[in-house]
Amino acid sequence: QVQLVESGGGLVQAGGSLRLSCATSGDTFRINVFGWYSQAPGKQRELVVGISGKGMPDYADSVKGRFTISKDNAKNTVYLQMNSLKPGDTATYYCNAVSWGPPQRNYWGQGAQVTVSS
Repeated sequence: QVQLVESGGGLVQAGGSLRLSCATSGDTFRINVFGWYSQAPGKQRELVVGISGKGMPDYADSVKGRFTISKDNAKNTVYLQMNSLKPGDTATYYCNAVSWGPPQRNYWGQGAQVTVSS
């Protein structure tokens, strides 16, 4: 099992920055892919960025150049640095981890609310 605990959400003005953290614990050696997803009210959950092993991050077009994913292996923590935030970025952000398979398993954090005011 893998546990993901998020922190760092909040309210920020447009143009501001926030950093989300995702502390991982448990069988983290089983994890192949880490990612961040966003879900705005009334909308489906969408991939913001994903990264696997030593691969390059894959960002959604809407956040390229503004958001950055990083990992601190010593702290077992994944971060999402969000800069130049826009009101359209307002959503609940979820940390995601996918294990090696078969079978692959999906793990989710509890979600962190990010609200960007205009």
